[in-house]
Amino acid sequence: MNSKPKVVITDYDFGDVDIERGILEAAGANVVALQAKQEADLFEEARDCAAIMNQYARVGAETIARMERCKVIARYGVGVDIVDVDAATDRGILVTNVRDYCTEEVADHAIALWMALARSLPAYDRATHAGVWRWQSGAPVRRLRGRTMGIVSFGKIGQAIAPRARAFGTEIIAYDPFLPAEVARELGVELVTKDALLARSDYILMQAPMTKETHHFLSDAEFAVMKPGAILVNTGRGPTVDNKALYRALTEGHLAAAGLDDPEEEPAKRATWDPADNPIFTLLNVLITPHAAYYSEESIRAAREGAATQVAKVLTGQTPDFPVNADALAVQS
Repeated sequence: MNSKPKVVITDYDFGDVDIERGILEAAGANVVALQAKQEADLFEEARDCAAIMNQYARVGAETIARMERCKVIARYGVGVDIVDVDAATDRGILVTNVRDYCTEEVADHAIALWMALARSLPAYDRATHAGVWRWQSGAPVRRLRGRTMGIVSFGKIGQAIAPRARAFGTEIIAYDPFLPAEVARELGVELVTKDALLARSDYILMQAPMTKETHHFLSDAEFAVMKPGAILVNTGRGPTVDNKALYRALTEGHLAAAGLDDPEEEPAKRATWDPADNPIFTLLNVLITPHAAYYSEESIRAAREGAATQVAKVLTGQTPDFPVNADALAVQS
């Protein structure tokens, strides 16, 4: 019987787990790497694991209920919406994430999607490849300077997006009910209500996390309030935007275009995937990237090292850098 604590990696798409294995074996752990596509794939290995690390696979209440020895669930990345944090807390299991590893990448990606759509680059590219050499093929294109960008969720990434957008002469407003007004003033950003942001913005950049409150944050009612011809970019969580409602807003001509880094139901979290499952993929005025906003070679390495380091610290009796539910666990104890 192996007496070393077992660390289960639920899934990964970066080729190998050599980085994680190096960090965790140095901490005295044994690593088991899976490619789970559904939660039931985790049940057997989760039973006696000391830790779980997950990229896309959901670690829900059913898995957590089976855990007899688990000390920590470590998420590759910032969002923990695919971990049942309440169930983990009830079992006394710490949840960690990795913060700040991709702030620059996501901000750059959001700006890239915005600029590509605002300057009609996809339309121009399609036209020139089809043998059409006319500036009108991307019309209408509006001057950026003097227009208004509304940022939904003004945390570190939203705050990194703002100066990038200001460089093009846009006015920045933000909606974030958790941001203190004095912080917004220091950053030179006007905090507004959700309705005001929707009504005033020529461009809306979504960076919201996935919570019960943000699910379908943008749906039919919100799209109806937005300016005709507005552009939406979502580099936050996919389910914050109702894709069926977005499809209607785009096909009916109310919105000009949308850039999505993550559709409502992310293909990587499904056992099988066909673009035909979501009509958004049929629209030429939608630019979609495969949840790649966080990606650079540097950020991927930082996420892997960061997640593994949280586990190693917990297993060796140290305090992790990025606990998610430590306060709730402290209250329980």
